Amino acid sequence: MNFPAELKYTKDHEWIKVEGNEAYIGITEFAQRELGDIVYIDINTVGQEVAKEEVFGTVEAVKTVSDLFMPVTATVLEINDKLDAQPELVNSDPYGDGWMVKISLNDVAEVEALLSADDYKGLVGA
Repeated sequence: MNFPAELKYTKDHEWIKVEGNEAYIGITEFAQRELGDIVYIDINTVGQEVAKEEVFGTVEAVKTVSDLFMPVTATVLEINDKLDAQPELVNSDPYGDGWMVKISLNDVAEVEALLSADDYKGLVGA
């Protein structure tokens, strides 16, 4: 399983990649394996500020529907429109083309409180 060291992670299995005051968020490879084949992503929070640990959308797999939790307080700038036609990108490339949302960070320092790749590996028993 892949755990890119440059990302930060949450206990709820989201990852965040920070680029200045903006960041990309998606779900981890562990999460997508647990969910199975992803068939639909519903995110309707574009333009909204979402508080840390609040739901910003859902991901639907063949087996279940799961909430997506915001790792830090941020404003959702855009969703990955590729996922409308190809939700399976989350399964095939969770850390690349399968990203979910681009955000504007309210406080970059909040990112430091998230899990490192090694901490996340420990959490999932990898």
